[in-house]
Amino acid sequence: MLSDKDRIFTNVYGLQPASLQAAQRRGAWDGTKFLLEMGRDWIIDEMKKSNLRGRGGAGFPTGLKWSFMPKQTGDRPHYLVINGDESEPGTCKDREILRHDPHLLIEGAMIASFAMGAHAAYIYIRGEFIAEREALQRAVDEAYAARLIGPDNTHGYPFDFYVHHGAGAYICGEETALLESLEGKKGMPRLKPPFPANMGLYGCPTTVNNVESIAVAGTILRRGADWFNGIGRPNNVGTKLFGISGHVGTPCVVEESMGIPFRELIERHGGGVRGGWDNLLGIIPGGASCPIIPAHLCDDLIMDFDGCRAATSSFGTAGVLVMDKSTDVIRAIARLSYFFKHESCGQCTPCREGTGWMWRVINRMAEGRAQKREIDMLLDVTKQIEGHTICALGDAAAWPIQGLIRHFRPEIEKRIDQYAANPHIDPVPVAAE
Repeated sequence: MLSDKDRIFTNVYGLQPASLQAAQRRGAWDGTKFLLEMGRDWIIDEMKKSNLRGRGGAGFPTGLKWSFMPKQTGDRPHYLVINGDESEPGTCKDREILRHDPHLLIEGAMIASFAMGAHAAYIYIRGEFIAEREALQRAVDEAYAARLIGPDNTHGYPFDFYVHHGAGAYICGEETALLESLEGKKGMPRLKPPFPANMGLYGCPTTVNNVESIAVAGTILRRGADWFNGIGRPNNVGTKLFGISGHVGTPCVVEESMGIPFRELIERHGGGVRGGWDNLLGIIPGGASCPIIPAHLCDDLIMDFDGCRAATSSFGTAGVLVMDKSTDVIRAIARLSYFFKHESCGQCTPCREGTGWMWRVINRMAEGRAQKREIDMLLDVTKQIEGHTICALGDAAAWPIQGLIRHFRPEIEKRIDQYAANPHIDPVPVAAE
């Protein structure tokens, strides 16, 4: 269990004000000018030593990502873009930072921008986040008024922070689609290469980071890379915000150490599985795009990147969806399949056509109106979509269905048999077209 002295987000529940004065009492903006005076190379090296991996789902080393930016600014300005488009079902951590600890984010953005030679940072906030945008904008206004940021601030490094409010499209959570939307165009992913570090926002060198990845930077640099690196397991270090939802006693967002056992996480912070541990059916460990993990693999599940990979799933954003045995798991995955079908931008044929086809098939399976040979056909289609699209939405749509077939194939076959025995019963559709 993470000790209180090691927590970065000390106001995650909003028990204290989110104002600048309260944030400074909690340690924000403490010695920021000193950190900048240590130099760009020192900041990037320290972030590399901390082994912080991106908290947006991919888990790419943050310090290494910062180092990809060109050393010299040249004719094209550099930009930092913060991904606050937290639109995936089950993911609910970044909104708590925006609401309750926004100054940690603004300070981290300034430090990261300085390290990459950027004088402006943009944050793209999910369209449904109204209160979060307002809270962040208040914090930005406070920082400008106190001259902590701005063209002539007390830190001696000109820096501007812009809040951009999206329109609620899930695809804009993909970094290049986010850049397209920021530029005023339709949110559709770009081909890579060129990568954003060479040609990003407005054709300029850009780094796109998750809200949590940026918000922890100031504390890591103040307390040292060795401190952060000493929490968790090798290659899976530091603290992490976990979002616990579903069939638990107390759904919550909690900061814990990477590598915490799943059972300890749920029983210590989530109030346990509804009906007891033996009533657990399975979990989705990192948001809707991650394959489901059945209950028998949860006994020894370690909640970090490598632990979830060992369970044939993904750690993602650590948005844990808990399902007890009352769950109709086929309908649950069919509902997620409808979400990905609805949110596909339609640019890639495998995703545009495949997500709709998968939803229609899995919807029939949820009702029982399918044939058993279609299970393997559906699995084959997911493999044809996975890895064959410009962005990872195709993968995200395929993985939940793969996890369902991998672990709950008998349930699908049982549903088909039940319908074949009682075909006169009209099924209830999972989701309307």
